[in-house]
Amino acid sequence: MNSNPKIIFIVGPTAVGKSDVAVELAKKIDGEIVSCDSMQVYREVPIAGNQPSAEQLREIPHHLIGCLSVTDSFDVNLYRHMAAPVIEDILKRGRKAIVTGGSGLYASALLDGIFEGEGPNLPLREQLLDEAREHGPDFLYRRLEELDPASAQKIHPNNVKRVIRALEVCLISQQPISELQRHREGLWGKYLIRMFGLSMQRQALYEKINRRVWKMIDQGLVDEIKSLNGIPLGRTAQYLIGVREIQRHLRGEYLLEKAIEDIRLNTRHLAKRQMTWFKKDPRVQWIDITNGMKSWEKIFEN
Repeated sequence: MNSNPKIIFIVGPTAVGKSDVAVELAKKIDGEIVSCDSMQVYREVPIAGNQPSAEQLREIPHHLIGCLSVTDSFDVNLYRHMAAPVIEDILKRGRKAIVTGGSGLYASALLDGIFEGEGPNLPLREQLLDEAREHGPDFLYRRLEELDPASAQKIHPNNVKRVIRALEVCLISQQPISELQRHREGLWGKYLIRMFGLSMQRQALYEKINRRVWKMIDQGLVDEIKSLNGIPLGRTAQYLIGVREIQRHLRGEYLLEKAIEDIRLNTRHLAKRQMTWFKKDPRVQWIDITNGMKSWEKIFEN
């Protein structure tokens, strides 16, 4: 591998094989793996969260796996605050950090930083909402165009939520949100970083997704979700693929076969969204592994 990067990102759609590649890469370059996934953090659902196998966890140090409860809230801000110090520590110990996962938003937060404004000003937000109801969304949008034209160009006039947030920040801080966002700090530019995306022909990926879902069922997914009964799930955990589908089956709303098909379909939709996100990032170097996992060794040619 040329230029000896300190941090390597392995990204791509769910089920493509990122965890396997990350483990093999870590063995070769003395690396540790940092999860970049919004669902692997929950300790109660290792199957639904598609956490690395027990063998992989023994072979290579992994971070941000099973570190929170499903009752905890988790978002991109918290992820960044948890992951950045872990990466710094890995590098201080002279090892390489391999950031692995399919969350484009979380990867972006690490690479490019994230704007952390003040918390919501509820009275101001309610006032802006009242104005939108009374005068229509265009009224607020025209105001944003006057105060922060750069942000207005990036926001659709009908996206009232984002328009209000941009106005809220601008009115509280007395600075355009676009200006504040320019001062975000991330890992990109601070360290030598390489990004590799793993891809696969669509039908081959869908077949892998189908096999993964059956494997999850065989591993005990239904019992895992049943164990969550009576537990108040945090906002993010509620959207974990497999939870709602199996819960509906357990409530008798439909048969297990229907739940399995829904999990497959929702996973395919997730994979498509992930590919769409990462394809927009010109920093990602893509490696097609349709013909076998050995293709990942092209990383060393780059």
